[in-house]
Amino acid sequence: MELVFDPKYILLLFLLGNLAGFINVMAGGGSILTLPMLLFLGLDAAVANGTNRIAIFALTLSATASMKRENVSDFKLSWKMAVFTLPGAVIGAMLAQDISNELFKTILAWVMIGILVMIILPNNKKKFLINKLKHFPKLIYPVMIVIGFYGGFIQVGVGFLLMLGIGSILDLSLLKVNMHKVFIVLVYTIPALAIFSFQGNVNLLLGLVLASGMGFGAWWSAKLAIKRGDGIIRLFLMISIALISLKLLNIY
Repeated sequence: MELVFDPKYILLLFLLGNLAGFINVMAGGGSILTLPMLLFLGLDAAVANGTNRIAIFALTLSATASMKRENVSDFKLSWKMAVFTLPGAVIGAMLAQDISNELFKTILAWVMIGILVMIILPNNKKKFLINKLKHFPKLIYPVMIVIGFYGGFIQVGVGFLLMLGIGSILDLSLLKVNMHKVFIVLVYTIPALAIFSFQGNVNLLLGLVLASGMGFGAWWSAKLAIKRGDGIIRLFLMISIALISLKLLNIY
């Protein structure tokens, strides 16, 4: 497929990056907007997957810096969790080099089904599960290994998994969960991006355009999350999941 470099599409990619960056920091799932656009512009699945990592790095770096300026950080705990994602992220990124569009959609669909099941569970059952998991805080480390693998492999929806895992096991507020999430993704994205780049599966121009948009969106969404607290994060979490569900059902 021939690459499209029409200025209006490049502008659209930048604007879409703003929206995706905003959604990604608030909840997760912004890549469901950006990856189809990269595919539309002519990139195959592996290159689109790798190119998207440039933007993921930009938005998590921007969001982490923004939260630190607002004195919302706990780097000691964030680092402890992030380190455990690295082995899985490296293996996942290596396996993702030959991923097909069909496999991409299949994996994403199953992940989102699992997340939706958790969301529709009655509150009493969710509280029971969370209360059980809270008694096993060290469970967070094997969970981080698995999430690191998924993040390195396909990335899309990893924010939901991190929020679910950290929030349930460590019983933290959504704001703190969000803070840890963006830092963890920042850390494991570095080796993942390096692997995609080494294999030639990154389009630097489109990646930088998308990254500039996502970085800008992430900066302001981090500030909004801090000022508005858990309520605004929960709102965007619901919206983001709804958008992804519609996409998987081919409704838009």
